[in-house]
Amino acid sequence: MRHHAIRWLTPFLTLAFLFFFAASSTQAKDWYFKPSQNNEPSTTEKEYTDLLDKYGGVWIGDTSKKIVYLTFDNGYEKGYTAEILDVLKEKHVPAAFFITGHYIESAPDLVKRMVNEGHIVGNHSWGHPDLSKISDEDYKEELTKLADAYTKLTGRHDMIYLRPPQGTFSERSLKLGEEMGYTSVFWSFAYVDWIDHKKGADYAYKSIMRRIHPGAIILLHTVSKDNADVMPRLIDDLRKQGYEFGSLDDLMLSQHMPSVLD
Repeated sequence: MRHHAIRWLTPFLTLAFLFFFAASSTQAKDWYFKPSQNNEPSTTEKEYTDLLDKYGGVWIGDTSKKIVYLTFDNGYEKGYTAEILDVLKEKHVPAAFFITGHYIESAPDLVKRMVNEGHIVGNHSWGHPDLSKISDEDYKEELTKLADAYTKLTGRHDMIYLRPPQGTFSERSLKLGEEMGYTSVFWSFAYVDWIDHKKGADYAYKSIMRRIHPGAIILLHTVSKDNADVMPRLIDDLRKQGYEFGSLDDLMLSQHMPSVLD
């Protein structure tokens, strides 16, 4: 009787396992980091880092080296991106700009300038949806539509970095991104700079310098006047502290071929 019961239960146990696996792979998660004191590296949930390792995502660089990575999210334009680009050009600092469909349609000249001045342009999706909650087909359409528009505008096929809108993700969405050839890029530092509450460049400076750390992937928004105003001082003072500015390409190369950059 015991063997009969096991044979009878096996299909149901298998179905239950498959249901649990499917549910866990589609469960939405909100990215966040845990800031540390004294400019020590941030931390986050082990579950999150395990998923990023599994699907080739990044959120922080080598925490033994004073290299930081500037990344900006560009959902729409408020007139400050050109100022930021001016400073980056003057200071010879690379950056990554994650754009949306609205941005590429409304500010194509700025996108072309980013490319022409050697910056990375990444995919922030066409319409800024929660990528963890839309269908596989809609997910692929969101990324492909933007990548096609980028190629049409610039003639380039190098949109290979993805920043999930709002930092929401699931195992399924990370897997889909990897299958499409993207590296999902999260962050180890950010502050509330995307809403219209100008607090001044000093506030931005203190917010960033208080939490900066070796290997930081810094998320900023170009809609912030404070960020544009603080950029020259921020770059100069970080360099005085011994920091260098790397690109995401440098980061990926160092992870896959560490001996090349040592």
